[in-house]
Amino acid sequence: ESIPARARGTVSGLLQAGYPTGYLLAALAYATLYPHIGWRGMLMLGAVPALLILFIRRNVPESPLFSAEASKARRPFLDVLRQNGGLVAYALILMTAFNFLSHGTQDLYPTFLSVQRGLDAPTVGWVAIIYNIGAIIGGIVCGMLSERFGRRYVITIAALCVLSVIPLWASSTTPLMLALGAFLMQIAVQGAWGVVPAHLNELSPPDARGTFPGLVYQLGNFLAASNATVQASVAAAHGGNYALALAWTAGLAAIVVAALTMFGREARAVDLRGMSPDALART
Repeated sequence: ESIPARARGTVSGLLQAGYPTGYLLAALAYATLYPHIGWRGMLMLGAVPALLILFIRRNVPESPLFSAEASKARRPFLDVLRQNGGLVAYALILMTAFNFLSHGTQDLYPTFLSVQRGLDAPTVGWVAIIYNIGAIIGGIVCGMLSERFGRRYVITIAALCVLSVIPLWASSTTPLMLALGAFLMQIAVQGAWGVVPAHLNELSPPDARGTFPGLVYQLGNFLAASNATVQASVAAAHGGNYALALAWTAGLAAIVVAALTMFGREARAVDLRGMSPDALART
């Protein structure tokens, strides 16, 4: 809400890049520390960043718009959801597909590298570092491009790029080619994701912009939570072929994300400071 409309895409990419940045740091810790501290040490190390919550809560101010509107009466959240039922359903399905795309290309990929390709822990960690660098680049660049070419167009192109990378990403056998495939894959996957914070907030009903994006994202995440189990089951049913399970998940999710986005709505440059639902529906 506080970001100038012309910079929303760029800031969206920067915000989304926080996820692969954390993943990159975790991969670096895995590559260098796991052989020495084991999974228990990794678990304790991973808990440390949670302490940042205390700093954020104490020192980061509320947005100016929230502070100005805090004393005003708001419609009940459930009423907002009922009046925007179609949007809620669309965003929920879109976020489910998006989460299948991200988790489907990340969660079991280290398992694939170690179990099916036989890479040791440090090598798996370094591959993860490389593909998270790609994820950071993809998110920031695609966020910036969405300001010029539109949210839907950039998400759709990035999702379709996933399809072209699948053979290299899932079928390579050497560490170098696997790292290259994973690097390009996450440029595409997190490139599409880099547009999501701006796109989802711009589509949100003004009276529920603080709750709507998080609700549909987390419900989509919940519905996609079966991803790892499904992929592992498919791999087991085909003789431990994780490459097959990864390729099918990534391909189907990318197609669904591209289709839903291309034929959905866009509200780029909408006034986030108080645009009415009727006006938003006409954008």
